[in-house]
Amino acid sequence: MVKTKGTIEAEISKALTHWEKSYLGRGSVSVKSDILRDMIIVVLKGILTPAEYSLCQDKEGLLSVKENRNSLVESGIDDLKEIISNITGHEVVSFHTDISTRTGERVIIFKLSVDLQSELS
Repeated sequence: MVKTKGTIEAEISKALTHWEKSYLGRGSVSVKSDILRDMIIVVLKGILTPAEYSLCQDKEGLLSVKENRNSLVESGIDDLKEIISNITGHEVVSFHTDISTRTGERVIIFKLSVDLQSELS
């Protein structure tokens, strides 16, 4: 069976939610994945705890939350790359992420070795 763009995007969202819960101990409120050219862009909403929002009231706390959250995700990068590779059938060549301490969203970009969007068209 040939996977569609929407099917792959849904699989990625589901797999990353599962990874968050098993690796980080809790998941985000919602996950949306989009395939764009050779990138997979994932937006995870609702990832900060109430305590983390409190810490983000001053610059020192904000930087601490960002650094800690990014370190946690970066420590699982091999798992994340493997998840994406298994679903898409292609190698992840780079990974980028950032978190908004204002909105509680994390954006993850996986850059693939191929233009997956064209391949699926």
